[in-house]
Amino acid sequence: MSKWIKKPPGPSPVIKRSISIDGRNTSVSLEDGFWDALKEIAAAKRLPVAELISIINKERQFRNLSSTLRLFVLEYYSS
Repeated sequence: MSKWIKKPPGPSPVIKRSISIDGRNTSVSLEDGFWDALKEIAAAKRLPVAELISIINKERQFRNLSSTLRLFVLEYYSS
């Protein structure tokens, strides 16, 4: 069984963080696993996480940045 099913109910695993993208402050809500993945991807690309998010933001096709970041991580690890 998945580790997600076994967890007892508790606080939401979604964490809201404030970031600055191209000089504009915004907040992004993501689960820890996605934040960790963004850090790993940024390190692999030798970029700060904020710069990676800025690049993703410029190329996004969806209005919601949090969803766009999740899809980016999924696509990155699927290829």
